[in-house]
Amino acid sequence: MSGGSKEEKKKKPRRRINWSEYNESLVRRGEMLFDDGFLQNWRAELKKMNKGKEGANYRYPNSLILLLLATVHAYLLPYRQLEGFLRMMSVYIKRIQKIVPDFTTIWWRVVKLKINLDPKVNLEKDDIVIAVNSTGIKVTNSGEWILDKWKNKRKRKGFIKIHVAINIKTKKIVSMKVTKENVHDGKMLKELVYDVVSKNSVKKILADGGYDSKENFSYLDELDIVPVIKVRKNSTIKNNVNCIPRKSSILEQFKDIKRWKKKHRYGMRWMAESVFSSIKRTFGEHVSSVKWNNIVNELMLKASIYNMFIDRTMTS
Repeated sequence: MSGGSKEEKKKKPRRRINWSEYNESLVRRGEMLFDDGFLQNWRAELKKMNKGKEGANYRYPNSLILLLLATVHAYLLPYRQLEGFLRMMSVYIKRIQKIVPDFTTIWWRVVKLKINLDPKVNLEKDDIVIAVNSTGIKVTNSGEWILDKWKNKRKRKGFIKIHVAINIKTKKIVSMKVTKENVHDGKMLKELVYDVVSKNSVKKILADGGYDSKENFSYLDELDIVPVIKVRKNSTIKNNVNCIPRKSSILEQFKDIKRWKKKHRYGMRWMAESVFSSIKRTFGEHVSSVKWNNIVNELMLKASIYNMFIDRTMTS
């Protein structure tokens, strides 16, 4: 009987991937990274950047610095090798033949840049559902063997954390914060949500038990956002008399947790894990920068490039 009932259940059609189109979308990512806008708008961009500027004028537009940062530094080369890369480019590009910046200039300009997520990620017409989560990024790329061999002689470098809010429909990062490893996940929910609701209408927030607190439930309720947050196993309604949203969630989850997950699509929270996996596979699990501002810029740049890749994959 049980075997027959399983066979009678309708199977969801498997999604078929057009591998030819998928492969082409991956190849086109290289085309996206090489933006020749710095050549077409060189003078106009410099004129705008230098307008009202105190001190010496800029000689290189931000688009050139972003090109170096996005296409080469984020993937492979440190600053000194970037200078050599640009020297070779200057052989074929007359505009930069006589003014190739040295590596200290490139570094100084990168430090001054403020990297933001692609603004297009926030332009959503309908209510969106976001998943929030965090992951650790290594500050150094030392191998496990080195760490084990010198564990008593090397100072522990530790991790930093990236906290993200993901639009589960588009898989894009709509908000991201970078913190030290000792910052608790729940403390960052307000900042992540604030960034998103300033430009979108948010319907639900999906989050694990790390975000379970009266403060977070009350904050989301004030914004008229459904808090789909898994409460702790030792939660009681006695301590939540003044927090009706969390009290209601406790009752609903303790009554039938499987039904609660299915009703609110709690399983879609793992979309954030998928994003982390994609970023780490593409850019590695460590940062090459040392100073804090540079670390933040590097990670924001990688998130911005990830969003650009996802946007092109969806539209191609």
